[in-house]
Amino acid sequence: MQKVKPKLLVIWGKHDLFFDPGEPERYRKDVPKAEVHVLDGGHFALDTKANEIGGLVRTFMKEQK
Repeated sequence: MQKVKPKLLVIWGKHDLFFDPGEPERYRKDVPKAEVHVLDGGHFALDTKANEIGGLVRTFMKEQK
């Protein structure tokens, strides 16, 4: 990722107990322009934040055209 620097969308649940809370921002080390969103959710954020996540993905994909 450091070499290619792809367009990157990171969506994270801030209450995810399985990963370090600083992990989402670490993606910026390799991809400085990564779009990072930390939501008020857990490991299965899609279960509780599907509409919000869907909106973020749609917006991100529209911007890739």
